Amino acid sequence: MTPRLKWTIVVVAAIVLLGGSLAYAISAFLRFQAVASTAGERSGPPLTAIEPGQIVFRSTDPGTEYGHVASVPIGAPGAARAVAELTCDRVDASAALVSCLRTQRGIVTRFEWQVLDERFDARWEAPLPGVPSRTRVADDSSYWASTAFVTGHTYATVGFSTATVIVGADGTEYGNLEDFAFTVNGDSVTSVDRNFWGVTFVPGTDGFFATAAAGGRTWLVRGDLGDRTLVAIHDAVECPSLSPDGERIAFKKPVGEAPTKTWTIAVLDLATGEEVVLPESRNVDDQVEWLDDETIVYGLPRAAAGDSDVWAIAADGGGEPELLIEHAWSPSVVR
Repeated sequence: MTPRLKWTIVVVAAIVLLGGSLAYAISAFLRFQAVASTAGERSGPPLTAIEPGQIVFRSTDPGTEYGHVASVPIGAPGAARAVAELTCDRVDASAALVSCLRTQRGIVTRFEWQVLDERFDARWEAPLPGVPSRTRVADDSSYWASTAFVTGHTYATVGFSTATVIVGADGTEYGNLEDFAFTVNGDSVTSVDRNFWGVTFVPGTDGFFATAAAGGRTWLVRGDLGDRTLVAIHDAVECPSLSPDGERIAFKKPVGEAPTKTWTIAVLDLATGEEVVLPESRNVDDQVEWLDDETIVYGLPRAAAGDSDVWAIAADGGGEPELLIEHAWSPSVVR
């Protein structure tokens, strides 16, 4: 039995048993991995350093640059992309760091997390406990985070859960968010089905936001690395992304119920609690990114297996989606 067939059987079982977003996301991961992520030599000009003013992403062009980290100027997203030697399944970057989640295929498939400096020299690395899902680097490079899908956690005999870990630039490893104290309306939530994913950092602080789930509900949580706490502040928020001005959260908003649940994009004003649902009718299963304070970018799959594009949409809901970068996934804006 091939490794891909084994994963497919597990995913089908999860969809039947869970019918939720975790099984859907792993199925999506397999779809995006239908083409090998270690294609041949680079075809574009070399990307040798990360600099402010770039959009960094994973190339899904089905040629020799497939799976490689690439970049285009923020002001010219249609320009020829520069392509690095580094290959990743998910990528995020600041002006000083690159966080790369990857799958290493072989007799035994392994999942890895590597953090590199702006010139792609390795700085830190660790094994991932499961399928790569999300990664974020703080804009000030002070912290980095990953989320992986994990099988075999004790809350279900067969099923999936998430493992989300944060590491500091000083080497401090804060561990899995499941070990943090989690409260909703002042009440402690200790149920074994707790899951946390989709970190977004508050630059200049030890604070962050993330998604929490338990008992069939999801929340936006405000996290504190010093206190090791997670406090729910808003319902039904998945994969948050903090705006550059720190005033809003863009996120995946669920539409419908499992097993047909999909997601659209919404923006939450943190001061007022007001939500704006954006005019994107397609299913957005991605942690969106802010291009600037007015524009959100995100990945959408193409019909061809393994290929995708990055789209842009106005954060105030006042415009239709526009294609930003063809053959791209996991966009990251370097400021």
